[in-house]
Amino acid sequence: MADTASKKTDQTPGGSRPRLMLMDGHSLAYRAFFALPAENFTTATGQPTNAIYGFASMLANTLRDEAPTHFAVAFDVSRKTWRSEEFTEYKANRSKTPDEFKGQVELIGELLDAMSVPRFAVEGYEADDVIATLATRAEAEGFDVLIVTGDRDSFQLVSDHVTVLYPTKGVSELTRFTPEKVFEKYGLTPAQYPDFAALRGDPSDNLPGIPGVGEKTAAKWINQFGSFAELVERVDEVKGKAGQNLRDHLESVKLNRRLTELERQVELPKGVQDLQRTAYDRKAVAMILDTLEIRNPSLRERLFGVDPGAEEAETTPVVADGVEIDGTVLGTGELAGWLAEHVTGPVGVAAVDTWALGTGSVAEIALATAEGPAAWFDPAELDEADERAFRSWLADPARPKVFHNAKRAMRVFPEHGWTVEGVTMDTALAAYLVKPGRRSFDLDALSLEYLHRELAPAAAADGQLAFGADDGAQAHALMVQARAVLDLGEAFEGRLADVGASDLLRDMELPTSALLARMERHGIAADRAHLEAMEQMFAGAVQQAVKEAHAAAGHEFNLGSPKQLQEVLFGELALPRTKKTKTGYTTDADALAWLAGQTDNELPVIMLRHREQAKLRVTVEGLIKTIAADGRIHTTFNQTVAATGRLSSTDPNLQNIPVRTDEGRAIRRGFVVGEGFESLLTADYSQIELRVMAHLSEDAGLIEAFTSGEDLHTTAAAQVFSVEQSAVDAEMRRKIKAMSYGLAYGLSAFGLSQQLNIEAAEARQLMDAYFERFGGVRDYLRRVVDEARATGYTATLFGRRRYLPDLNSDNRQRREAAERMALNAPIQGTAADIVKIAMLNVDRALREADLRSRMLLQVHDEIVLELAPGEREQVEDLVRREMASAVELRVPLGVSVGVGPDWESAAH
Repeated sequence: MADTASKKTDQTPGGSRPRLMLMDGHSLAYRAFFALPAENFTTATGQPTNAIYGFASMLANTLRDEAPTHFAVAFDVSRKTWRSEEFTEYKANRSKTPDEFKGQVELIGELLDAMSVPRFAVEGYEADDVIATLATRAEAEGFDVLIVTGDRDSFQLVSDHVTVLYPTKGVSELTRFTPEKVFEKYGLTPAQYPDFAALRGDPSDNLPGIPGVGEKTAAKWINQFGSFAELVERVDEVKGKAGQNLRDHLESVKLNRRLTELERQVELPKGVQDLQRTAYDRKAVAMILDTLEIRNPSLRERLFGVDPGAEEAETTPVVADGVEIDGTVLGTGELAGWLAEHVTGPVGVAAVDTWALGTGSVAEIALATAEGPAAWFDPAELDEADERAFRSWLADPARPKVFHNAKRAMRVFPEHGWTVEGVTMDTALAAYLVKPGRRSFDLDALSLEYLHRELAPAAAADGQLAFGADDGAQAHALMVQARAVLDLGEAFEGRLADVGASDLLRDMELPTSALLARMERHGIAADRAHLEAMEQMFAGAVQQAVKEAHAAAGHEFNLGSPKQLQEVLFGELALPRTKKTKTGYTTDADALAWLAGQTDNELPVIMLRHREQAKLRVTVEGLIKTIAADGRIHTTFNQTVAATGRLSSTDPNLQNIPVRTDEGRAIRRGFVVGEGFESLLTADYSQIELRVMAHLSEDAGLIEAFTSGEDLHTTAAAQVFSVEQSAVDAEMRRKIKAMSYGLAYGLSAFGLSQQLNIEAAEARQLMDAYFERFGGVRDYLRRVVDEARATGYTATLFGRRRYLPDLNSDNRQRREAAERMALNAPIQGTAADIVKIAMLNVDRALREADLRSRMLLQVHDEIVLELAPGEREQVEDLVRREMASAVELRVPLGVSVGVGPDWESAAH
């Protein structure tokens, strides 16, 4: 908030006068809409939230800074008001409301209702009239009034006890208009402002001004004659052409004056005394914010920080909807008896671990039952009987357990010698299957959305609790969390059934989670010396590129500064200008590549090399930092990131390592076989997305191309270009390969033209020729979009859904983006599901054969195993068999296998 708006008048809430704040809802929401880019504030379902976010932020800041005792918000009902009836052209020039803004005002209204904020909207009147009425009444009743609005007509209401807070920069900076400020700005009193506005006219309201008369002349006349009425009475005294123009337009100016005057006698359902601030419905507020995916911690903290009932809420037990928790803090020797007495059915489990601190142990555990009893205990205080009872219960597959992010428990619990079996529900995975497009699967957010329950403040975003908190509060919070996990599990049972995902959770995601936990614990051995040498090599390459860049420019400059690079490229060297941006001309990788093709100057090429080498150095530095004490890198696999079902990895991200470059292959040589094992084995599917597309489309030509045993792209190119296979050259094959993969990923003709560096018309002709030969693919792609538009979702071969509401959007860009997702999701999602099934089958076969060889990594469509001595032949046969038979398609699944001492050497 700007300084101009943070200074309060003498009559603060601590003084003798109550303080009423009134807001113009439409005015401020519209300003917020244009202040924040819609593309940065959109939910996974396509609902823009920029106006809501900006309004809520401004609302929180203003309530904090002004601390009103009473508060209300006024909205317009429609453009049909008493003003439009008197002057049909009133506001007729306003442009159509942007599609992205529609619906946001209604959602703002829901948020205000949850915050217990009175809101007014009166048919036939504007929000300004409602505000004028309330302000006039409040001042008469002894209130100080603050009006927050972007409409300058409100300046006429300013007095010693009425102040207008006017946005001067988006909605983040407000200027305080007192009588002194109005006079400073216009040289007029607030009472004279409507006279001034009538003479000036208002283009935003379509009120015509007087030709040749601006703000200075209008203010001069009002000061000279004292008022508009006196000016009209003595209009013949106004000299010159301006005076004649005034006389010529006098009737329209009189109309302006009537329309500019705010109505102060609107009949309202509530009086000023009814506007006293009251406590929020905190659960409703949190649920609205979460539904709109507004999870900014700062905004939530500010909004809840100005809740009049905040102090009371802080002392209220964190129990919702009548849920009672009979919590017990267990001491040494008490856990075994508690388990025997209370655990007869499913149990919700929550834990605090120290994995992030590097020790990888469990610090606290809470258990909760549906009947009410809950328990908290410290694993370090268990005696032998407790330890034996807990280990037995935890490892029993017949004793159902519910976790949030069970994989983390499966990764950490074995540090204590505990095996986790019998996980029947993982609430994070369940939420993902129900709504895969959501951005967060935090336990507290899910609890608010599905249980309408706010968890204890100690609950952290990832479902874990802050380590080292007060013991009593921590124990209670963890038990509340465990009960929420249990209740969420029950809630998701029905929702999974509704979307046909119960089998996916039970048969695919939960077993995959257990396998990934073991893979994370195994990690993969790293050759530190090799990686450190690579890091030094890349660092040297970066420095060399810097020297070459300075030489090419003729002087030193900061290669990491876009501004300095722009000055060198487009100013000093006068290279062709790229796409214009707010800060100059773009210097991103695509722009540099374009420049390299447009000029003989070497600097763009040097810059591209510098960025690539710098990126590789950062990648290797990250790998070195993550080598654990056991000499291995333990990545974390994520099941809930990609909406299509593909796995990803973090800490480090192993999908970041280039596959097809010499540098990338050299980095992969730093991943090696570990002590006690013989070699690494890599296995992946050949062209799995295209095989899935052939199966789903049932295209005879594509199926034949796969079953013939010939090279797919060569076979397809021969058909598309109507030549013999022997006549297919490398360029033909390249184009068809890009086409085939592009279609599997929803590529458009324009995207294909960009990828192949050809004209859009040629790309369209290529696509038409492809579809002429492979009509089944064309028909499938049309069908999948039409079906998704009708149902609202796509589905993989195994029933995994992806919801795409924007398929019916009025916004062309959002609709086309959703269409590309609809083309991509069933193919990529089915491929991802097949890889998971293959992983599970390989892991099961390894264990059934009692082999020591084990799975370490899964990256894209590739799995990496560590082979025990003497097991290579058996494991290689096993992997080929299990992967090839993971699912039966209309085309065979091609599997490639390689073996070597490091990841790169094992490539195939």
